[in-house]
Amino acid sequence: MIAYPPPMNIWALNPPFLPKFSRPQRSPAVTKSGTLYFPIWLAYGVGVLEEAGHDVTFTDAPARGLTHDQTLAIADRLQPRLVVLDTSTPSIANDLLVAERIKQRAPAAFVALVGTHVTALPEETLGRSAAVDAVARREYEFTLRDLAAALAAGAPDAHVLGAIPGLSYRCDGRIVHNADRPFIENLDRLPWVSRVYRKHLRISDYFNPNAPHPMVTLIAGRGCPFRGSFCVYPQTMTGGSYRLRAVEDVVAEMEYVAREFPDVRCVFFEDDTFTARRERARELAEAIIRRGVRLPWVANARADLDLETMQRLKAAGCREVCVGFESGEQQLLDGMRKGIRADRMFRFRRDARQAGLMIHGCFMFGFPGETRQSILQTIELAIRLQPDTAQFYPLMVYPGTEAYDSYQKRGWITAASYRDWLTPEGLHNCVVRNEHLSAGELVRLCDQARRRFYLRPAFMLRKALQAARSPGDASRTAKAALVFLRHLLLGSRI
Repeated sequence: MIAYPPPMNIWALNPPFLPKFSRPQRSPAVTKSGTLYFPIWLAYGVGVLEEAGHDVTFTDAPARGLTHDQTLAIADRLQPRLVVLDTSTPSIANDLLVAERIKQRAPAAFVALVGTHVTALPEETLGRSAAVDAVARREYEFTLRDLAAALAAGAPDAHVLGAIPGLSYRCDGRIVHNADRPFIENLDRLPWVSRVYRKHLRISDYFNPNAPHPMVTLIAGRGCPFRGSFCVYPQTMTGGSYRLRAVEDVVAEMEYVAREFPDVRCVFFEDDTFTARRERARELAEAIIRRGVRLPWVANARADLDLETMQRLKAAGCREVCVGFESGEQQLLDGMRKGIRADRMFRFRRDARQAGLMIHGCFMFGFPGETRQSILQTIELAIRLQPDTAQFYPLMVYPGTEAYDSYQKRGWITAASYRDWLTPEGLHNCVVRNEHLSAGELVRLCDQARRRFYLRPAFMLRKALQAARSPGDASRTAKAALVFLRHLLLGSRI
């Protein structure tokens, strides 16, 4: 057991890259809708380090519009002993460069990287840059706590670093990977992330078109039991067991948000599948109602949710659910281990409409065996389902997922470098093909899907009526549409 010495100067950094680059989201990019996610993972790490008594500076460079030079000026001023640097697959070369420049400015700093990419590829990451001292893998909050304690006690030797689960590090010219740290079973041990937001971040910087602005992102649980082959966070960070916070703790944090952020208009629950356990979802809804929390909220859900649960969620303030429909062909759904039948989607849509919930639907193209004809069928499915909004993407595969390994073995990954996951402007790029369709064809089909879905007169009329009924929704829709419309009309670049 590591003893905890006096506090240490720590810098937690979401590093600069492209303007408005949304690194923490499942598919990091500069988005067409202007979405910018809260750095929720890094914020939890900051909270744990502060609870351990350390002096932490938390900088979200993309959200604050900081350049590399402006960020490095912070390094000059802080001279941190520990730097925790968030990463992502498309930005990893940039992130390593930032680490190297920080090391030049603050040579005494111990630089630790975190995130999905370095969790999946710690050996490769440490081998690419001598400026990186360690990688904290998977759920890293308590790994950072133990690492900070070791550094505060002096220059840690191999024995001390070797006692920290979840850490990969360089030692005597070789790279050492300690055993994985077990997933956090009692999530109530973690501090409220909203308190970290309040102390360090400006919530107006963050935007999600599926939630009224301004909003905050929380979690009610971690992990996902459904084993999707392409889902990056469960396969790299959180695992396949859905671990839950205590209902009363979640509701108490919602009360805190309503009280301390009076301008906030919505909470977004960022659990991979908030409704994975229906009884728990209903229990949380009942607690929200019982305690009189009036804050609207949005959550990720599956298309097998029943009417009764949706009605309780709506009564508790849920306004919208984000659902991965993915495809209209059952064989493809089975191949990705979606665990749902295509015909169940229509019942779900009907029940959601009856319950008064809006739906954001997600569809992906490029699965093994998928053809142009089956994609056109999925586009027709999206139009028939009539979700309130929809997104259409080529399949996004990332290191650490089964989908990435499968496509790599088949020679279906078209990227020459990790930067190719983005276009030059930073938008999502297509880096896969399958046996029938090239990357370019998949991009063109996504463009076709967006135009067919969004440029329908019936859709535009429905959104106009919705905006008239809710002026707040009108401003949010306009903010997203200003960015999105240009891409909708001009198409994607690849």
